[in-house]
Amino acid sequence: MKQTIKQNGLAFIAGIIFGVGLGLSQMIDRQRVLGFLDLAGNWDPTLLFVLGGAVAVTVISFRFVLNRNTPLLSAQFYVPTHQDIDWQLIAGAALFGIGWGIAGYCPGPGIAALATGDRNPVVFLLSMVAGMIVFNHYDQQQQRTKSQNTGPTE
Repeated sequence: MKQTIKQNGLAFIAGIIFGVGLGLSQMIDRQRVLGFLDLAGNWDPTLLFVLGGAVAVTVISFRFVLNRNTPLLSAQFYVPTHQDIDWQLIAGAALFGIGWGIAGYCPGPGIAALATGDRNPVVFLLSMVAGMIVFNHYDQQQQRTKSQNTGPTE
């Protein structure tokens, strides 16, 4: 129980730091993000510095983190092992990019942008949740169809 309280407390603090960082870097300013994505028009390259900073911190810190046997507050690391590039990965990446280009938000900045009081992040987050619900329904249907076609496994 104490471990869970520590984990949740640190996750909350990390989320606050992340949200403040998104605000300071102007990642919650949808016009700044849309300007960055507008390569053919009036391109705004300033978010490249945010990306560069994130990559630099990751490259440096992961060398230390992954040299440990276990994380500080968990029994093991959860590192992705799936390395295939399939249609689901490509479709998901395409939908994420399309949503980012239309709305000017991705999930983290969308949540942080709620602090601005603007209605755009609310509309974005409600649309994102609706998309998650639709996908979960579709995925459950696919799993049921798959299990009906293969029958019980023994």
